[in-house]
Amino acid sequence: MKLDILAFGAHPDDVEMSCSGTLLAAAAVGRKIGIVDFTRGELGTRGTPATRAAEAEVASKILGLSVRENLGLPDGFFRNDREHQLPVIAAIRRYRPEVVLCNAIHDRHPDHGRGAQLASEACFLSGLRMIETLGDDGLPQPEWRPRVVYHYIQDRQIAPDFVVDITEFWPKKWESIKAYRTQFHDPESTEPTTYLSTPVFSNFMEARAREFGHMIGAEFGEGFTRERPLGVRDVMELI
Repeated sequence: MKLDILAFGAHPDDVEMSCSGTLLAAAAVGRKIGIVDFTRGELGTRGTPATRAAEAEVASKILGLSVRENLGLPDGFFRNDREHQLPVIAAIRRYRPEVVLCNAIHDRHPDHGRGAQLASEACFLSGLRMIETLGDDGLPQPEWRPRVVYHYIQDRQIAPDFVVDITEFWPKKWESIKAYRTQFHDPESTEPTTYLSTPVFSNFMEARAREFGHMIGAEFGEGFTRERPLGVRDVMELI
């Protein structure tokens, strides 16, 4: 299945928190969207890999994804090396996205910065014909390089290179975040309190989206950084 946009996340819920509004906006105009999670989030204090997988399935339906898969890389211990690049390359070749969205270039959680480097380098390596990966049919996959790679912004404040207006899609984005009931604020939960599970963090997520929206004269927005200059044929495209 060929996708228009593929979003990578180090953990299930990274994409929902950071760029699901952008995915929803793309799907609303007929583009095919998908998510590949690197890990099962097995080191998380709350929930289990099984509950995270079930929550990701619910979130996927809310977002209307064409595909979602989990590569099962080790939470907290994956590295940007050949062993971990190859399954990411295989996923890129499997879905052949034009645009890749991936983790913040640096962040509070060390997996996020590593995930950013892993996804970005895999996108380049995926275009090299001499790197061999096999598809689900056991046959060699043809090379594929996405046109652009953008990094979404997560916990740490990073100045965005551009902001996507997600005002129309904020309610559904929030619904996809709340699908992860074990991870975020739930007054009925008896699990340990974490950084993410407080109402303060929930308020922060909304405030961050409002701040990005404010930058472009919208109510809600999602910010991204880029790896190379944006190219346009008409300056009016930037409005």
